[in-house]
Amino acid sequence: MNLQLQAVRRLVITLLALALLLFVPAGSPRFWQGWVFLAVLGTCWSYFFVQLLRHDPELLRRRLRAKEPESAQRVLLRLFSGLLYVGFIIAGLDFRFGWSQLTFGGVPMAVIIAGQLGAAAGYWLVFWVMKTNSFAGSTIEVEEGQSVIEAGPYALVRHPMYLGMCITLVSVPLALASFAALPIFALIVPVLMLRLAHEEKTLRHKLPAYAEYCQRTQFRLVPWLW
Repeated sequence: MNLQLQAVRRLVITLLALALLLFVPAGSPRFWQGWVFLAVLGTCWSYFFVQLLRHDPELLRRRLRAKEPESAQRVLLRLFSGLLYVGFIIAGLDFRFGWSQLTFGGVPMAVIIAGQLGAAAGYWLVFWVMKTNSFAGSTIEVEEGQSVIEAGPYALVRHPMYLGMCITLVSVPLALASFAALPIFALIVPVLMLRLAHEEKTLRHKLPAYAEYCQRTQFRLVPWLW
């Protein structure tokens, strides 16, 4: 299968899976927040895939390669995926049974809009990372010819892709009008932090000059905090 078909297949499968996770528990197609979120996600990633196909197909190939070489990372990815699935299901059930409405009086429209924008902003930060670093694959490994990147978002934190993912994770339940799902999505952040810590060890050990970069760029994930 050529790269373009692989990218289209991955995007379609992802959107269909998320639609099922949201709308089957919701029990209704009137879950408009879910439709808007899927539109935002589909638009962002369609644009990203087109840009990568044109300008950096090798990076797209790396992004589509999801097999982690180490068992510990495979466990973390399963935990990540499991929590993500549960979070979307809870958001759908919240729409059906009105948990956020009953407990908190609902999620204000301004918060829903901020959540949609926050999810998009997180995706765009991830894409900025990919535009800056052609080795920003989906698996943790150091490849031949890889070098330390200090430009763009890497000048702010050592792991800007994880920062973008965290922004999206916190924003998604708000975008879906579900305070009930927020704790589930928040639990994914420590999983990413564990993955980040393992990636740092790998890069320090296998990537020349990475230790010096860590000394120059103090913060791992959040500027001025950690």
